[in-house]
Amino acid sequence: MQRSKGLSAALVLSASVLGMGATAVPQAAAVTPPVAFTADDLPTWQTNGIVWALAQSGDTVFVGGTFSQLKPPNGASGTPKSAVNFAAMNAATGAPIDCDLSFTVTSGTATVRAMAVSDDGKTLYVGGYFGAVNGVQASSLAAIDIATCKPKTDFKASFSATVRALAVSGDTVYAGGDFQTVGGQSHKRFAAVNGRTGAVLPFQADADQPGRAIAVTPDKKHVLLGGDFFTVNGADSHALGVVDATTGANVKTYPDNFVPQNSVVKSIATDGTGFYTGNEGTGGGVFDGRIAVDLDTYAQRWRDTCLGATQAVLPYNGVLYSASHAHDCSSVGEFPDGRRHHLLAQSVDDVHKLGWMPDTNDGIGEQIGPRAMSISGTGAQKYLWVGGEFTTVNGGAAQGLTRFATGPDTKAPGVPQASAASVKPGAVQVRWRSSLDLDDSKLTYKVYRNGSATPIHTMTGDSLEWSRPQLSFTDTTAKAGETYTYRVTASDAAGNTSALSNSVSVTVPESAEAYPNAVLEDGASMYWRYDESAGPFVGDLSSGDLHGIGANAPTLGQTPGAVGGSSKSLSLNGTDQQVDTANRTTVDGAFSIETWFKTTSTKGGKLVGFGDQTGTRGSGNYDKHLYMTDAGKVIFGAHPGLPKVVASSAGLNDGKWHHAVGTQSANGMALYVDGKLQQVNDVSGNQSYSGYWHVGGDNISGWPEAPSSQFFAGQIDETAVYNKALTGDQVARHYQLATNPAPADTIVKVTASEDSYANAGAPSTNYGSSASLAVRGTSAYESYLRFTLPKAPPGTVLKSARLAVKTSTQAGAGSTDPQKISPVAGDWTEDGVTYKNRPSLGTSALGTLTGATEGSTVYSALLDTTAMTKALGAEYSMALTSEGTDPLWLWSSEASAGAQTPQLMLTFGAP
Repeated sequence: MQRSKGLSAALVLSASVLGMGATAVPQAAAVTPPVAFTADDLPTWQTNGIVWALAQSGDTVFVGGTFSQLKPPNGASGTPKSAVNFAAMNAATGAPIDCDLSFTVTSGTATVRAMAVSDDGKTLYVGGYFGAVNGVQASSLAAIDIATCKPKTDFKASFSATVRALAVSGDTVYAGGDFQTVGGQSHKRFAAVNGRTGAVLPFQADADQPGRAIAVTPDKKHVLLGGDFFTVNGADSHALGVVDATTGANVKTYPDNFVPQNSVVKSIATDGTGFYTGNEGTGGGVFDGRIAVDLDTYAQRWRDTCLGATQAVLPYNGVLYSASHAHDCSSVGEFPDGRRHHLLAQSVDDVHKLGWMPDTNDGIGEQIGPRAMSISGTGAQKYLWVGGEFTTVNGGAAQGLTRFATGPDTKAPGVPQASAASVKPGAVQVRWRSSLDLDDSKLTYKVYRNGSATPIHTMTGDSLEWSRPQLSFTDTTAKAGETYTYRVTASDAAGNTSALSNSVSVTVPESAEAYPNAVLEDGASMYWRYDESAGPFVGDLSSGDLHGIGANAPTLGQTPGAVGGSSKSLSLNGTDQQVDTANRTTVDGAFSIETWFKTTSTKGGKLVGFGDQTGTRGSGNYDKHLYMTDAGKVIFGAHPGLPKVVASSAGLNDGKWHHAVGTQSANGMALYVDGKLQQVNDVSGNQSYSGYWHVGGDNISGWPEAPSSQFFAGQIDETAVYNKALTGDQVARHYQLATNPAPADTIVKVTASEDSYANAGAPSTNYGSSASLAVRGTSAYESYLRFTLPKAPPGTVLKSARLAVKTSTQAGAGSTDPQKISPVAGDWTEDGVTYKNRPSLGTSALGTLTGATEGSTVYSALLDTTAMTKALGAEYSMALTSEGTDPLWLWSSEASAGAQTPQLMLTFGAP
């Protein structure tokens, strides 16, 4: 239906709240611009049927449809009241006001299908199928005096059939619908009547099929027509036309399938620069989306080809809000075919959707969901009302009506899903799936380390339901050999903050892990290691931030992995499990796919591949893939018009880990298995489309030796994609690093055998039995540690040494001062040392502890390797001292909370 004009006149009506108190809601500009409304649905009285039309005047919203009763919002107090196909509501409270009109008919089912308010805000015009209003005769179009809420008896329009669309301009009321006569005169599907008397005007715009939408251009010169028709005034103009506002003569027709023959126009709305259509189609190849047309030329500005019929469009402040059941927007690079999205927003200048995503269900009737929209409110606070067939809004019960305000925004973003990884010293990648907020696409994320209340990193990121990219942060202050925990929060512009994410723990290696670093150095643009403890989030270790989402709970973190060490793998059941990239991407030019797999299955399945849909129903376009046949053969395929493949020999389903790499470049395709070249061809092309990477499942039908199952049963690990063709040497090196790695370094942890501290303020007191150690310059605290050092294992040398300590939980345990670590030259014992008899210290420093500012946190300092090497195989003592005034409090080895600190971490490896 056409939205009513303006937001001008206030109603002179008493507000009968019927159990709901009116509450003034402060405005808060908290949503991401240019969206004006939050996605938080407000309590609104409900119907017991379908709402077909909405209109507004001032602070009142008029509701028309097919229903007989209004009832309080779900869970609210109040008494249901009779309402025969019409209601008037307070825009701010969502409750009915004292305006009762009954639209009835003696034969058939009465219904209200369209409403519009006069330019002066004094008259409401109501169209539909009815014969009387409160007993006053009316033939499918009535005029209501808004001030008295009574039918205007001197308005005597007569339509022969249902009126489905209305628009008002001055003293003229334009109508569209099923009728063929008006006031006894021939007017087929569109007509105009005098707004005071209902007399038929000389406006002739005949169409051959029903009219469903009508609007007047802002300059009042033209009328926009929409519907099911194929001709306007005998001219070819399917579903859309522009006519003269006075005569109805054609101004612009739209022939030649501008709107496809199996699609119709259900809604038209205008703003200062354009008009917008909502479209519905039936059958294959339909057009269900929206069209923007420039008013100065009547030429198309853009066309949104999402599938899922659009019932209403409404522009407001540069944003086009729409009511539909859009389920597939892959044609415009957005969500693939899947669940229905009933409320969307996009710029009036662009097809792409904005971050406003409240939702309804399909509801009753034709199960379309929302069908009508209107914006109301005379003050700064505006309300977007939505009516239709739905029975739920944002998952809660709400039938027929809902509304959204310009503020405040009260809902927090979803909790981020986090993981972390470290494959070399001095770097931890903390990554998370960006959160979803239904009205904020730009969120602020904070990363917290080791339980600190102060974030170590803050950043912003954009996300939509169908585009929730991985965000990542590299902690370069992380020290080798230490274990860190991280958590992440998300906040919107209003300050609503999610709960902390899951806590993720990672230990920083003392030396670089050879295999993953080789993959990264060779340019992986996506790299999944599957080391998460739980899904569905699968982190991408590469700089591409192209994470995965598990479908049907595949098992992550399975041991052992393919490449040894701490690596873990993915386990798939071969029935319905897979992992897909969460965001749509493209594959342009050369590429490589690399993965490890292990299976005994005789049903084959997709290992890794590219396809245009997510989920387990299978893609319609699919190639650039590695798949296994029932016989255990691996095939690498691309589709430059026909399936082209290179293949391995059979028998790779032997229960052992195997390495597979497929490459394509201008030189052709190549397949490698276990580091060796299997087969090549000269095919350099593949199918071009946007889509998603899949691991463990997707369509394989129509390909050579297609397996019994598209789903792979077994384990997969170390999956990588490259935007280039790996060389044979690079492939061989990856296999060699995984299967015959260099000897790994060994870390030996040595806990202090004795520890104590001395206090200048109590110079004769021994603290050997204390659970704490202390370090300060003035007034002095000095701590002493003794370790029994092992000898270097045969064939190795000491490569590094670190001292790890843990701050205590007392207030102010951390220190902003550095602490010097020195060798102890004199004698001391744990139960005998005091400040008076404290031992002398060596002159050369072993290291410096810095940045130990937080409580209950493990910190470490790198020690002089040469000095520590000389001390191996004997007892060795060191002291912690400071020149500052900020004390550092540590757990001693007597404290169970100390996590086995103080501790030396000695790394031994090949010379």
